[in-house]
Amino acid sequence: MAGNPGTTGHRVVAHTADMQVQAWAPSVGECLAEAAKGLVHSFADIPAVTDVSEAPDDADDAAVRQLDIPAAAPADQLVTLLDEVIYRMDAHGELPRDVTAEPSAGGGLHVRFQMVDTTTVDTVGAVPKAVSLHELSCTEDDDGWVCSVTIDV
Repeated sequence: MAGNPGTTGHRVVAHTADMQVQAWAPSVGECLAEAAKGLVHSFADIPAVTDVSEAPDDADDAAVRQLDIPAAAPADQLVTLLDEVIYRMDAHGELPRDVTAEPSAGGGLHVRFQMVDTTTVDTVGAVPKAVSLHELSCTEDDDGWVCSVTIDV
């Protein structure tokens, strides 16, 4: 599934009545962050920003949210992360423009989201409703980490 060793990326694959997000990266945190980006890119057109300082000055358009995910199996951490993205969209009307995830003490992950208001986003696909545990995987291979998750739309 992964690209070349050391690369980072994601893709969305059609899946019976759902969609599947696949991601790959050298580290587990980068892989999970790529999966979150893939989820968002599957249905929303949000221009990427690689540096928070490049974001617009409008506070609502450049809001930063943080999430600490406790130590768990990487697949469980992936579900927690994607559930948070869907929750923030539904409950707070915001989506991540950028996501970073770094290891934290005790095997957890510290996630940082740069958010945008959903009213500023063009919808280009089916909006996700939930993360499915069916066919969920997050494993390390010779090229780094790979994950795959089915999303109910």
